[in-house]
Amino acid sequence: MTSPTTDTLWTMTHGARADLVADLSVLSDDQWRTTSLCPQWDVEHVVAHLTAAASVGRVRWIRSIVAAGFRPAVHNDRRLREHLGASPAKTLARFEEVVGSTIAPTGDIAAFLGEVLVHGQDIRVPLGIDHEPDLLALTAVAEFFSSRDFAVPSRSTVRGLALRATDGDFESGAGAVVTGPTLALVMTMSGRTAYLDRLDGPGVAILRERLDAGPQI
Repeated sequence: MTSPTTDTLWTMTHGARADLVADLSVLSDDQWRTTSLCPQWDVEHVVAHLTAAASVGRVRWIRSIVAAGFRPAVHNDRRLREHLGASPAKTLARFEEVVGSTIAPTGDIAAFLGEVLVHGQDIRVPLGIDHEPDLLALTAVAEFFSSRDFAVPSRSTVRGLALRATDGDFESGAGAVVTGPTLALVMTMSGRTAYLDRLDGPGVAILRERLDAGPQI
């Protein structure tokens, strides 16, 4: 697969945010309180986190992580609470304002596209919302996740495994084979055990053992 340009990655990111806004706009107040696949956050917390991610540039991010004692969980919690509204509707309005944002703390746009795609599913899966993200966007994120540990230890998680998408062009690595939809591969690389049952191959048992050994991120 030819690597998408920065402009293309941003277009994909904006589209993924807009898709999520559409799904969020019909939620009841009770649904906003549903625990996401990030067990420490409910739906509203995840949305506020995504707003923060689209609002904090390099200099502010550095200051924030230093002030948090280089503890990402503390940094994330402080920034998301800045973007929580007085109600879910206001939190959603803040997220809508950054749908077209091109602010990011680094130039690794595929990582930030991945954050929107992964956290979007963190929200949708517990709510039973069926959504299949754009395959080209998923493939770009899968390529990035399999090549680098960034916000999540994705490369380490699949070390020594051969990943093969059944619905697209993504292939990576060598070793025990893991096959499945690109979305399931992306979500598993990001630490989401909920997607393991959508994968096949002898490498799945290895993945399960690795993910069970550590917290989801």
